[in-house]
Amino acid sequence: MLSTIGLPGLILIIFVVLIFFGPRKLPELGRSFGTTLREFKDSTRGVFDETDKNNADK
Repeated sequence: MLSTIGLPGLILIIFVVLIFFGPRKLPELGRSFGTTLREFKDSTRGVFDETDKNNADK
């Protein structure tokens, strides 16, 4: 999906985000997005570890 956007589309998205949120809010948004992504990865890793453990017991 990201490969179909292209550079002009990416620049347009960044421009709209800058206008909508302003440059002062961007670091806070990036930080919260990174935290959310990290928590999601940790939770999915836990699910896959449990699944692997259950499959190894069988």
